[in-house]
Amino acid sequence: MSDNISAEADSGNGFTRRISRGGSGAWTNVRHAWETRRWFRVLFYALGGGLLLAIIGWFWLAHDLPDAEKLLDYEPNLPSVVRGIDGEIVHRYERERRVELQFRDMPEQLLNAYVSAEDETFWSHNGIDVGGFTNAVFDYMSKLGSGERAVGGSTITQQVAKNILVGNEYSVTRKLKEMILATRIEGVLEKEEIITLYLNEIPLGRRSFGVQAASLAYFDKDVDDLELHEMAYLAILPRAPEEYSRERNFDIARERRNLVLRQMEDNGYITQAQMNAAQAQPLGIVQGQRQQRSADAGYFLEEVRRQLIGLFGEESEDGRNSVYAGGLWVRTSLDTEMQDAARDALRGAMLRYQGNRGWSGPIATINPDNGDLIAQLRSSYLSINYEDWRVGVVTQRDGGSATIGFTSGEEAPLSNVPNDLAVGHVIAASPSGNGWRVRTVPEVSGGFLAMQPDSGRILAMQGGFDSRLGAFNRATQANRQPGSTVKPFVYATGLDNGMTPATMVPDKQYCYYQGGNLGEKCFTNFGGSRGGGEYPMRYGLEQSKNLMTVHIAMDSGMEQVIDTFENAGLEPEGVDYQPYPAFALGAGDTTVERMTAAYAMLVNHGRLNEPTVIDYVQDRDGKVIWRADERECTGCNMDEYDGGAMPRFGRTGRQVMDARTAFQTVHMLEGVVQRGTATRLRDLDIPLFGKTGTSTGPTNAWFVGGSPDIVAGTYLGFDQPRNMGGYIQGGNTAAPIFKSFAEQVKDRFSGRPFIAPDGVRMVRIDRRTGRRVFDGWPTGEPTAAVIWEAFKPDTEPRRSQRQDEIDAMREVILAQLRRRERGPAVSSRRSQAEETEPEDFAEEQGGIY
Repeated sequence: MSDNISAEADSGNGFTRRISRGGSGAWTNVRHAWETRRWFRVLFYALGGGLLLAIIGWFWLAHDLPDAEKLLDYEPNLPSVVRGIDGEIVHRYERERRVELQFRDMPEQLLNAYVSAEDETFWSHNGIDVGGFTNAVFDYMSKLGSGERAVGGSTITQQVAKNILVGNEYSVTRKLKEMILATRIEGVLEKEEIITLYLNEIPLGRRSFGVQAASLAYFDKDVDDLELHEMAYLAILPRAPEEYSRERNFDIARERRNLVLRQMEDNGYITQAQMNAAQAQPLGIVQGQRQQRSADAGYFLEEVRRQLIGLFGEESEDGRNSVYAGGLWVRTSLDTEMQDAARDALRGAMLRYQGNRGWSGPIATINPDNGDLIAQLRSSYLSINYEDWRVGVVTQRDGGSATIGFTSGEEAPLSNVPNDLAVGHVIAASPSGNGWRVRTVPEVSGGFLAMQPDSGRILAMQGGFDSRLGAFNRATQANRQPGSTVKPFVYATGLDNGMTPATMVPDKQYCYYQGGNLGEKCFTNFGGSRGGGEYPMRYGLEQSKNLMTVHIAMDSGMEQVIDTFENAGLEPEGVDYQPYPAFALGAGDTTVERMTAAYAMLVNHGRLNEPTVIDYVQDRDGKVIWRADERECTGCNMDEYDGGAMPRFGRTGRQVMDARTAFQTVHMLEGVVQRGTATRLRDLDIPLFGKTGTSTGPTNAWFVGGSPDIVAGTYLGFDQPRNMGGYIQGGNTAAPIFKSFAEQVKDRFSGRPFIAPDGVRMVRIDRRTGRRVFDGWPTGEPTAAVIWEAFKPDTEPRRSQRQDEIDAMREVILAQLRRRERGPAVSSRRSQAEETEPEDFAEEQGGIY
């Protein structure tokens, strides 16, 4: 046995020696070759140098590459979506068309079409397709120096790296970086995540990024409504989107689409019958640029955009929630039906005023020396949305004839040519025969705004004829003298300082001394009348009496009046009204928005709400990141109902006026509609209040008013204020704008009356004398002598006790005394005096108002 062990040991030692001898011999051979063969040394240096260069190159390419893990938190730039008051999408703020989808939202055949067209081995490779890469290398070498671009050979994963991480530079370096990143991405993301990123980010032409945006741009459909041949068409776009979308290349596009369908059939995604049916279909793409679905509310939407930029910034570098990249969901108070009514009402008034005044001049002027007129017009983005009108530029003028050009490149003859029309004038025109006819955009302009009085939510806003002609918003930005529409706040000051709607006020000339340099200043009524007599305060407001207004302002104190203006929010930012009597008649500038909000405050029992166009904003994940209504609701989120009172929100706004004063003012302003300067609104047959206004000149015509549901304000005037004509008044120019608006949306007015707050007594008075009435009742007729008037407690007119009333009361008292003396036995008998007791005795004695 020991011999065997020894033999085995010898055998093992021999094996070891053979290995040693073999290794030593191999190394000897290598050393011998190194010393004797020059080619061997060259080969060694080449291989070593190549390996070293590869290692250095790899580190050089990879050291500054972005981290693939950032794709886990990648958020593409997305447009912000704006919704109206009913939740429907009304607009998008976007530089590029993008709509982000989840993997589950992608139709299966759409995925198959892109995989067949771009990367057949996508579901199996690790980021790089060796065969495709090899073909791309050979193609690159064959085209080197020719100027032609080689095929990419990139997998879908590589394209994700290119689109998101490394850019689209055409170079070998970029391709190598792309390959390195592709392998990293495959180690970080699942295949479903990779293809979702790809289909959301891929540029597909027509300013569209991602399949959903492209589906809308090319077929005006959502992706889940696409047919098979349409999916195949979208799948060919990554290689040459601009080429395949041009009409002259439709034959090439159809061939490429059919090739993708054949590849889908080869890969087993569709049957041959499905392929044949799809290949027989035309492309069916929508011609031209798809019109974005958007409400015709340019002024409103621009105000929303301006506020959003102030809150969150404009571009991606401004933060995650920027307007043009953050993918915000914005809920607004825009009521599209009311917006259309506001637009039409204001435009109608502008066109009526323009009438037969002739051409008012060009919209803008383009300098022919700066190049192609049509190209300059195209870059101006001027357009119009009114009937069949279009905006064009005059390209030729020869005597009485002219030619107009449009942004489409079309040119046509122009008729109805004004004498001063010149080349370069940008004008509006409408079809006429075989050409176009010059149209006049009214030079006069104005603003209109409607809001909810109990919340301040703006429902409609029109700042001119068309926002496409200019962004200046006359509803929010134009400071104008409001004229008599400011008077209700003067009267409210009087009510807060001891006056009542029945207080007798002199309608007489008011003069005061302004100092040695200015001398005496005297006021008159509208039309120059110096007035005469005394009238109840109500009459002065209904008939818009300047002299009565000045008397009320001076008796109350102009400082107090200015305080009321300030509290009501009438003063523009950075402007302080002065305590001069002229300000009581509307000499201080303000905006339609501020004036409308102040009237809404009156309806809202003295609580002023800041006007808002945005209700709330959500980020791309649905989280509310801003809201206008910041009220807390204590107990709204309790886990279980505790049996107590249901939680309620508090009222919005801040109290800036006595609720009773506000209602008294509104009640008097109802009389303006019933028998004052706004009687043309009376036949709307809904409870309305309001006030007309005409500034000196007249330069502006105003109306502000409404109902408990909707308050609106409007004015008409020139941007550079000038005389509009002696016949212009708020009653015949501005009030019809509100009437036209209300007629179009009358179903939005509930018809409910204005509700008095606590502490208001309704008393019968004679509206001509302001005296209390006991023997008559209001009939509801606008011109009735007896009306209900609103008073604060203990401010109603004193009783006038006539002798016959005293005698009747004496008989009543005597009858009561006799009944008491007779006792219970005769309590059932009624005396003649008892039968004469009035049924409304309690009301007559002051117990009920």
